[in-house]
Amino acid sequence: MNWLALAILAYFILAFVNILDKFLLDKALPSSRAYTFLVGVLGLVVFLLAPWFLNWPGTSLLLFNLLVGAFFPLALLLFYYALKEGEASKVLLLIGGLVPVFTLVFSVSFLGETFNQWQWLALILLLIGTFLISWIPEQKDRWKKVLIKIKFKKQEKFKAILVSIGAALFFALFFVGNKHAFNHQEFMSAFIWMRGGSFLFVLLLLVHQDSRKRIIKSIKKMKQKKAGIFVFNQGLSASGFFLQNLAISLHSVALVSALQGVQYVFIIVLGVISTLFFPKIIKENITKNIILQKTFAVLFIALGLYFLSK
Repeated sequence: MNWLALAILAYFILAFVNILDKFLLDKALPSSRAYTFLVGVLGLVVFLLAPWFLNWPGTSLLLFNLLVGAFFPLALLLFYYALKEGEASKVLLLIGGLVPVFTLVFSVSFLGETFNQWQWLALILLLIGTFLISWIPEQKDRWKKVLIKIKFKKQEKFKAILVSIGAALFFALFFVGNKHAFNHQEFMSAFIWMRGGSFLFVLLLLVHQDSRKRIIKSIKKMKQKKAGIFVFNQGLSASGFFLQNLAISLHSVALVSALQGVQYVFIIVLGVISTLFFPKIIKENITKNIILQKTFAVLFIALGLYFLSK
């Protein structure tokens, strides 16, 4: 399986994970800190593979691996906070629209990545499609006022947008850091070390007494059935995350990141299906204008995929 097929499969899985994330944060585990903590702890499962794949990379690369690994739960913490506070489609797609841009800038600046004419065209089309699919209008809401008046209705909503931007920034740093690590180490060894960095970061969430109490209280309140859904979702997330990182190790991190527009196409489709058949899980607004906008976005993304495969 080539890098493009791996990335598309990864983003399909992650789209499903994102939809379940919104449900779990609303219904099962409302604390973004507790959610991030459990994700970091469950990531330690990969250390079961350590006897076969883990190698000592040297002190400098070890510290780099741990630092990059810490970026992921930090981004998740910001992401889950924004996801809990906002509408799923807006938060997911705002972050998804910014991550490829930040990743492109960092990959060119720090990794020295270069692209041919078809890849540049594909990047541009994918970014346009991602931003177009991200900017979902609603009737008489604050997002429309942002576009028209360039001001925000409530200060806390402005904070939520800044948190989303911060999440996108750290996700991009994590992806670019991954690529650098994979360029200088064996894939599985670097992957395992970075999960260790993620675990060390989430341990910091237990240092503050109030934070520790909230995390423990939230975990204890989670019902057994919903805990099972959480574990299942994290299993899916781990598989999608692994495939995404494998695609990054095989090809350009900027191109793999730009393909996140495909993930948000899947999110739109799953969101519509959920709205029609499972409105209690997640409900999104569906209008003719939104459908038209999404259609154009999908066309841009499809063209981007076409030129990327040339």
